[in-house]
Amino acid sequence: MPNKYHFSTIPEMFDQLTRINSESDERYVIKHKVKGQYVGITYKELRDETERFAYGLHHLGVKKGDKVAILSENRPEWVFSDFAILALGAIDVPLYPSLTADSIQFILNNSESVGIIVSTKLQLTKVLKIRQNLKYLKFIIAYNEDDKPAGADHLYYFTEIQKMGESIREQNPSFFSNSLGVSHENDLCTIIYTSGTTGEPKGVMLTHKNLISNINDALNFFPITEEDIFLSFLPLCHIFERMTGYYTAFGCGAQIYYAQSIETVATDLIDAKPTLMTAVPRLFERIYSKVMKNVDSQSEKKQKIFHWAISVGIKYNEAKKIGTVPLSLTAKHKMADVLVFKKIREKTGGRLKFFVSGGAALPRELGEFFAAVGITILEGYGLTEASPVIAANPYGGHKFGTVGKVFPSVQVKIAHDGEILAKGPNVMQGYYKNKKETDDVIKDGWLHTGDIGVFDGDGYLMITDRKKHLFKTSTGKYVAPTPIENLFLASKYIDQFVLIGDRRMFLSALIVPDFEALREYADARGIDYKDNDDLVEKQEVYELVEKEMVKIQKSLANYERVRKFALLEKPFTIESGEMTPSLKVKRKVIEERYKDLIEIMYTGKS
Repeated sequence: MPNKYHFSTIPEMFDQLTRINSESDERYVIKHKVKGQYVGITYKELRDETERFAYGLHHLGVKKGDKVAILSENRPEWVFSDFAILALGAIDVPLYPSLTADSIQFILNNSESVGIIVSTKLQLTKVLKIRQNLKYLKFIIAYNEDDKPAGADHLYYFTEIQKMGESIREQNPSFFSNSLGVSHENDLCTIIYTSGTTGEPKGVMLTHKNLISNINDALNFFPITEEDIFLSFLPLCHIFERMTGYYTAFGCGAQIYYAQSIETVATDLIDAKPTLMTAVPRLFERIYSKVMKNVDSQSEKKQKIFHWAISVGIKYNEAKKIGTVPLSLTAKHKMADVLVFKKIREKTGGRLKFFVSGGAALPRELGEFFAAVGITILEGYGLTEASPVIAANPYGGHKFGTVGKVFPSVQVKIAHDGEILAKGPNVMQGYYKNKKETDDVIKDGWLHTGDIGVFDGDGYLMITDRKKHLFKTSTGKYVAPTPIENLFLASKYIDQFVLIGDRRMFLSALIVPDFEALREYADARGIDYKDNDDLVEKQEVYELVEKEMVKIQKSLANYERVRKFALLEKPFTIESGEMTPSLKVKRKVIEERYKDLIEIMYTGKS
């Protein structure tokens, strides 16, 4: 169903949606939790909050073309700030709250940001620490009043700026409405710094046209309407959530609920009862792990019922694809739904139409498991440089193991070396102040994604790996690590897995176990241990993981099998610099950090 709203820039979208829907005092656009309860913000309130803040920013001197950074977790003020900055024709620079002070300094100076808006005392402390090194910064705005140190120079709090804005609005009431039209579709909208797995971050320049084309494609591709409810928990500073769970939802008049954090998502799902949600595979792994842990604690009879139900669900879905479902299978499926599936779906709020999964490959087994219980996960594919979506699985026609069909306005072709190339109105202008890197990835209008892929017979795109992740063993065999790693991540005893083997005789792996599952295993068998460090040293634990490895890699070719592995006592994290903010492993960092341990696996010398 075509979207009833039509716009060519983000401010135009904001103006249209807030004007049309501001008449109702009961039509909420955003809901967020206050003291554990969801509280709504109407379109009228959204426009007023944004307008007052925009007037305040104008008073501080922000004008068209200026860059203003946002360093904040998800909250309504993030949305007010984003719309206000863009309403002035300025460009926003979203930052991950997990960034270090040094990274913030690099981005603020590289982007020439004139101001930064921060969420908490922690974020403010980072900025104040580097304040004297910020060459272009003129002001800092803190969301929380309590976080502002007394007497700080050019440091304001959010409501203070809004109060400034109120007085300016009284003097020039038409300025904001007029300002909403100053941006054109080819003007720069945002600069998003990709964390990257190597080197300094690069500023991806996205125009209003880039983003609007992706919004329109998404609304034409997925059955999304103003009746839908989104639950948003991925960071808004990441283009995936910003485009899908924020702009796309807003662009058709749907309602957006904010989860408090990844830790509270289970509760927020039940409270919000969403119809749609964007997520990353990590969330589905957590849900699956909790479900299986609960099953393992049940009686043998209940475990049999559960596994029977899952097998029925898989057979039922396979029969539906063919087009004919036997009556006996339909009856079994109804029984399985009552006994098992309905209870699991209730944990997602009970109204979910589908999840959209992105950011990393979704293991096929996970997709099949959730589909069996009646929860649809539509896997998509994209990157920041493409605003971000290039392809996605259509609702009602998804294929496991693929990232779906190419979006309507995007073109994709496969290069001679297997690399995926994309062209379309969603492709970035380039990297900010970095012509060399831009010329390396955009050639003759085609974006070189760095991903290796192929189309299947039905036109569905399949990603096999990252081009730079492919490695060659010393025996001359090429190995794509991601599919192999995903196989092992299906084990309930494995939390993180990094394959090693470039220019080596055989493959090895660094494994972070699922310590909760290991502790349960050890406790059940009377294995004594003090802490995680002690646990991974136990021979019984090593043998357990070894058995898992043998079982999982039976289907792999000899040269793809892992011959040695090491168990690590702590996980890879964003804070340690081993993962990007979008939870991708930084392979080079990990290989350098654990080089001695890796050498031991290959030399056998302790």
